[in-house]
Amino acid sequence: MGDIAIVGIDCTFPGAAGVQAYWDLLMRGGSGTGPVPAQRWEAREFPAVCGSGGFIDDADVFDSDFFSVAPREAAAMDPHHRLLLPCAWRALEDSGRAPGELSGTETGVFVGVMGGEWGRLTMSDLARVTPLLGAGSSAGMAANRISYHFNFTGPSLAVDTACSSSLVAVHLAASSLLTGECDTALAGGVNIVLSPSLGLVYEQLGLAAGDGRCKPFSADADGIGRGDGVGLVVLRRLDDALADGQRVYAVLRGSAVNQDGRSNGVIAPNRWSQERVLASAYRRAGTTPDRVAFVEAHGTGTVLGDAIECAALGAVHGVARGTPCAIGSVKGNLGHTEGAAGIAGLIKTALALHHRIVPASLHAGRENPRLRLGERGLRLLKSPMRLPRGESLAGVSSFGMGGTNAHAVLATAPRPTGARTPRAVGARTAPGAVGVFTVSADTPEALRRNLAAQAEAVARRPRGAAAALCWSSNRIKTGLPYRFAATVRDGDELVDALREAAGHPDTAAGAARPWGRPVVAFLFTGQGTEYPGMTAGLHRESPAYRRHLAEADEALAGHLGTSVRELILSGDDRVHRPEFAQPALFAVGYALARTLTSLGITPAAVLGHSLGEYAAAVTAGALELGEAARLVARRGALMSELPRGGGMTAVAAGPGELAELLAREPEVVAAALNGPADTVLSGPLDALARIARELDLRGVKAKPLPVAHAFHSPLLAPAAADLRTLAVRCAPPALPLASTRYGRMLRHEPMDADYWADQIEEPVLMDTALGALVSDIAPTHLIEIGPRSQLLDIAARGGRAAGVEFLHPAPGGAATGRELAETVAALHRCGLDPRWEELYEPAHRVVEALAPYVFCADHRYWDRQAPQAGPALSDPATETTTAHVTAHAPEPVPAPAAARVGDDDPVLLAVVEAVGEVGGYPRERVVREARFHEDLGFDSVMIMQLKNRVEARLPRVGEVSVQQMLPALRSVGSLATFLGDVIMARSA
Repeated sequence: MGDIAIVGIDCTFPGAAGVQAYWDLLMRGGSGTGPVPAQRWEAREFPAVCGSGGFIDDADVFDSDFFSVAPREAAAMDPHHRLLLPCAWRALEDSGRAPGELSGTETGVFVGVMGGEWGRLTMSDLARVTPLLGAGSSAGMAANRISYHFNFTGPSLAVDTACSSSLVAVHLAASSLLTGECDTALAGGVNIVLSPSLGLVYEQLGLAAGDGRCKPFSADADGIGRGDGVGLVVLRRLDDALADGQRVYAVLRGSAVNQDGRSNGVIAPNRWSQERVLASAYRRAGTTPDRVAFVEAHGTGTVLGDAIECAALGAVHGVARGTPCAIGSVKGNLGHTEGAAGIAGLIKTALALHHRIVPASLHAGRENPRLRLGERGLRLLKSPMRLPRGESLAGVSSFGMGGTNAHAVLATAPRPTGARTPRAVGARTAPGAVGVFTVSADTPEALRRNLAAQAEAVARRPRGAAAALCWSSNRIKTGLPYRFAATVRDGDELVDALREAAGHPDTAAGAARPWGRPVVAFLFTGQGTEYPGMTAGLHRESPAYRRHLAEADEALAGHLGTSVRELILSGDDRVHRPEFAQPALFAVGYALARTLTSLGITPAAVLGHSLGEYAAAVTAGALELGEAARLVARRGALMSELPRGGGMTAVAAGPGELAELLAREPEVVAAALNGPADTVLSGPLDALARIARELDLRGVKAKPLPVAHAFHSPLLAPAAADLRTLAVRCAPPALPLASTRYGRMLRHEPMDADYWADQIEEPVLMDTALGALVSDIAPTHLIEIGPRSQLLDIAARGGRAAGVEFLHPAPGGAATGRELAETVAALHRCGLDPRWEELYEPAHRVVEALAPYVFCADHRYWDRQAPQAGPALSDPATETTTAHVTAHAPEPVPAPAAARVGDDDPVLLAVVEAVGEVGGYPRERVVREARFHEDLGFDSVMIMQLKNRVEARLPRVGEVSVQQMLPALRSVGSLATFLGDVIMARSA
């Protein structure tokens, strides 16, 4: 049998809500047993055996809104189903993946669930049977609901082999993985004690513990105490898990399942079958019993069951070995969790191997001498047992009441190797690396709740760098509509950011729900923004930027005879000389753009200001990198050969205001038209000085620019003539390109030699080019690509991009990797799903444990007696009656009268009331924008019920088929509009 990795775990057991709480309970030897909750049944009715047991808290809590389940359907669902959905979400998160990432994949779901108490409680009155109760009481739906919600298309099955159900489910999941049926599998089980009926059966069989507690292998053992529980593990083939850098709790080496056959009664255990299933599992695992350090036994605490199991264990494990085989049973802590018993033992064992310590077995203080454990080579764990270095093996047993036995063999995880392997929680990385910590949720309230949970979890960790935590959050805590993203370097900074956002009424920057992806345009800066050491801080901290700057450097090196990268990073003053400044700026622009696109930030359009057009053309696909590098190097060399004496001056005035002065100084031209009152003049220095003095007298600002030549003027004619002779390989841009040569979007004009020759002596038409870009693509964000801010300032002054957010990943000499990270964070909050790995060093791309998602606990469903809280709803579609099972939830806050949907529209009002009736929603929840499937959880059966309710409330509609309604079933409002149109058409 191939190796299967356990990469994710979630569970809730009596006294232990969550994996860490479960481990704490086991290590401290705690017990989760207690009195029966009042909502289950009256304990005084059955005091002998049904007045206590292992019960989980809040078994009726379910975040139906999160899982898009209508309240009426949630109330009809078996509590087993409701517990499994959040457990599956948290287990997938624990595996280091956002649950939504697996949507549409052949992920398998294998759930052990025993009995059908919910169906007996809710469907015994045949007059009140409904489709919702039918689906809600089906055992198969326990797995199918998970597959449906997460959109998994792999095997999906519920397993009922009584008490061995969940371990058999794990066995089947492993087999499915090994045959290639699925690449990821969720496996486990669930059990909720809904009534005292099975406890009475145990009592009549003489198997019930009087105090409701299991006491495995103890002299005090007197039978079974029942318990609740839900647990799921995420399984993958070991090679796949290691390749993806997932944490591995333990490795499933092999498992086996068999049957007692015709033994001494259908519910009596069979020693020989138990021996055979153990031997088969070890054979499939490729090991021998003497290598097994401990066995998590079935261990129910019944006299006969314990005796037979110990005899079987001794027969298999009582071989020559250095130390006895340790045994224990988690049922002493929890009670017998029946359909979840196997997964309770498996999770305990996986955690023990992960932590390299095996918890003591509760109630082991008075070992039953009749079991003769020592003679059989067994040792009951009375205190925790530390596991030695190297590989340790363990076994897990689970035996069904009907004779289906299962045994699994687990091993410690292999030692991690390579840069992307997991490391221990709290391990430190190099301090100071920047990252983006992300949290997402389904509502603003849920976002605040989860921000607070993450803050407290991070505050409990050792202080240190936060990059690995950020990377983990990017993999796990994304995918839901309301988003938070904060750029941080260490844990303290992260805790402060999380707490501030959690306490903010608008949840800081994460309150708005992005309804689409951001529309981004890149603006490439031209000459004049260069400085020694530009982008050095970003180069130190961004592996992606280092890689792409090296690409540009390699492309330029053959033309320059030197490394432009070394020139930039060394702080060499030669960066101001045109022959180096222009290639350096091109390299920076290219590397910044490629860094952003590698992060998944793809521009909808590009614009380059003068020299910036070369990097813009490469980004748009009009020039290849090598061709652009050749042209830029040639351009810079030509300009360096021009005689000095020219210059440029920025003036806060438009061309009209400057016309008179330019007429007096014919050698001076408008070199750049950046905005309505934003012009750059170019020409001889003495002429520019005269114009500046005149402008000063008029109160107009004029600022000389630090350049050595009169760019974009007739003085560059010699350089333009040389460029015009070059053969240029170009292609039509693959992205929209706003040409500052033409002052509009480039159409069919080639970016050939003539284009680049004209471009250096003609004016830069920035203002109209930016206006055309904004009009053409309606950007939500402008990102400046260059070593410091220039074009964003121009855009702000010109007013061409009102309402657009400005971003800059490298805005000056103090910039580091933080500004790049903040750019990514801002876009993620607005709907971008980046390729996060490009933001981090390989050493930081490791999985850290994060607090699980915190679901809403306000909604409570399920009452054992299914009280009649309201009248039954007649359903003409099915000719049955829809049972009203109570949904206990806080009373909704009434909406202001002016905001109530439908008050002034009788058709909309009828739709709202029908939707509320069918789904069980309060009227305040049914807003015009609510979508039937995504927000209200309507399915085909509920749509049919809605059709009949609407027709009854709106007789003038007449009969409308579901097929006619389907196009209008986008939202409550769209359905009301459709029905209103039908009424008008039929009234005409």
